Amino acid sequence: MNSSPVAAGPSAVELEVQRLRALLQERRFDAAVAAAATLSQTAPENRDVLYLLALGQRQAHRPHEALATLERLARHHPRFSRLYQERGHCYVALKDAPKAIEAYLKAVEINAALPATWSMLEGLYRLVGDRAGEAYATTHVAKLRRLPPPLITATSLFCDGEIGAAEKMVRAFLIEHGNHIEAMRLLARIASALEVFDDAELLLTAVLEREPEYVAARHDYACVLLERHKYQDARVQLGRLLAADPKNLVYRTLHASTTVGLGHHAEAIGLYRELVAVTPPQTREAAELHLSIAHSFKTLGQRDEAIDSYRAAAAIRPDFGDAYWSLANLKTYEFSSQEVARLEAIEADSTTALKDRYHLCFALGKAYEDRKEYERSFRFYEQGNALKRAESRYRPELLEQNTANQKRCCTREFFAERVGFGAASHEPIFILGLPRAGSTLLEQILASHSKVEGTQELADVPRAVLDLQGYDPDVNNPRYPGCLATMSAEEFRALGEKYLTDTKVYRTGKPFFIDKMPNNFRHIGLIHLMLPNAKIIDARREPMACCFGNLKQLFARGQEFTYSIDDIARYYRTYLELMQHWNTALPGRLLKVHYEDVVEDLEGNVRRILDFCGLPFESACVEFHKTERSVRTASSEQVRRPIFRAGLDQWTHFEPWLAPLRKALGDALERYRD
Repeated sequence: MNSSPVAAGPSAVELEVQRLRALLQERRFDAAVAAAATLSQTAPENRDVLYLLALGQRQAHRPHEALATLERLARHHPRFSRLYQERGHCYVALKDAPKAIEAYLKAVEINAALPATWSMLEGLYRLVGDRAGEAYATTHVAKLRRLPPPLITATSLFCDGEIGAAEKMVRAFLIEHGNHIEAMRLLARIASALEVFDDAELLLTAVLEREPEYVAARHDYACVLLERHKYQDARVQLGRLLAADPKNLVYRTLHASTTVGLGHHAEAIGLYRELVAVTPPQTREAAELHLSIAHSFKTLGQRDEAIDSYRAAAAIRPDFGDAYWSLANLKTYEFSSQEVARLEAIEADSTTALKDRYHLCFALGKAYEDRKEYERSFRFYEQGNALKRAESRYRPELLEQNTANQKRCCTREFFAERVGFGAASHEPIFILGLPRAGSTLLEQILASHSKVEGTQELADVPRAVLDLQGYDPDVNNPRYPGCLATMSAEEFRALGEKYLTDTKVYRTGKPFFIDKMPNNFRHIGLIHLMLPNAKIIDARREPMACCFGNLKQLFARGQEFTYSIDDIARYYRTYLELMQHWNTALPGRLLKVHYEDVVEDLEGNVRRILDFCGLPFESACVEFHKTERSVRTASSEQVRRPIFRAGLDQWTHFEPWLAPLRKALGDALERYRD
């Protein structure tokens, strides 16, 4: 897990923060407050500046001013545990025990590694005569006393978002002290926060081998398995947790999530409704449950029920950006003038969280697009992309490096030397390419055939790639795809068999099934070696339409290349380069299907696709929109309607603002037909 960027020298603000800390340590509180107040004018959202200003104000015996500063801090950094600890200290100074307890509890809810806060809670509970609360706090005080101080500090840093510093500290501790259970668990939590889920899984597996009854670690393990799309394995872990604590709402919610992951949406709706019945109604948790219910209704094609549930989520939490974007993402829902005004007001509110803001921007982009106010629509899409890209760690050069490595390793001669490798099954049909290129339409066409199972975007091939990359991969010198050259026929057969076994959970017994993970185009060489008889279909769309379709789409997760014009253009060009290579190295192995051709000649292309898959023609494939099945992607509502040609040219409404995209795509505008 090599995640920490190279540190640059301290900025002017950071140097001034260091000076503020020194002033406070010297107990020069008035000077610290004056300096912090001045600095807060130039860095009004800086977490450390506002925190130190509040700290100085309290220590200068100005607790009301400190509370006002902490309110400002909470608007920008609501998950910073020390602001609530400091708020508790202010209420102690004001002799308001109930409010102090409330603030301290919020602090330890975010960050349990706050010894001073637990000690204050212990004393306050004793003061107000709450023996149960006192015992609860005493238990945590004792637990923290048993932990090595470096782990307490590292945990606190991690909980407050200082992940790089926490990772450095816990790694140093493990090097010195060996396989310390708590340190390994903390490193796994850090890996999960950095989305290095394969590392997290390995660490938590080792923890549970040593401490099988460690409940918190098993909960972490179930969460990681969910993130890795290992839904059946996650369900097993949650079954163990629920057997010991059947009323635990966190475990029950995760269990419902595994049910969604396995594609059992009707069952999931029932589970979520049971949770709604026992969850306080006006809470964030209740809003999230209604959102999950709505997503399952959408997947099942129950549009009206989905709308009602999305609205229920927004009614509970009026700034819930995801609820509004999900309504827009139905593609068939149109916001009223009153709703648009409300969304704009929420988006413009300085207290609205970043995540909610970019969800609202994409929703407003769709709202104004529906109203044919294209310039205003584009500006909201542009703003949403900028906000989303700013929090992304996407590095386009890594994909380009992988493409170069694939071309160097996976040559025509390389494949010729490996004829007969892999599992012989003809069952899988891979549909791949870029998102928004028509892959969901092709899936719906094929899944309308009596012999074909439509599943979802399966994570099994990307997961196999992660396993081949190995533990703690070097992004600058990756093992994959070079490691393919050293693998035996038996190893590729085992990979193919594992894929077939692991994907059975999504199937009901039809002879063929679809895997439509679009990013699999990067791994066609691996797919061919482990499943040489699988069918592979390249879903392709005209680059301006495809790229703009991605730029106006906010994905639930992944697809980080879609949030800037430069990134999406580079990705599209790299896709063309790699697909050209696969067609050269594996001639005749892939079927290229252009979205525009399907729209212009549906039946002709349906017959062509079915012939390629070795399937007899069935009229249901032409009348695909009548097929009732779960569809989880952004196009779920669109593929339930007949094809309409107007969709081909929707991007042209935005052409006045897309000159940079056209320029960045360059000759890809002509080469996409090659």
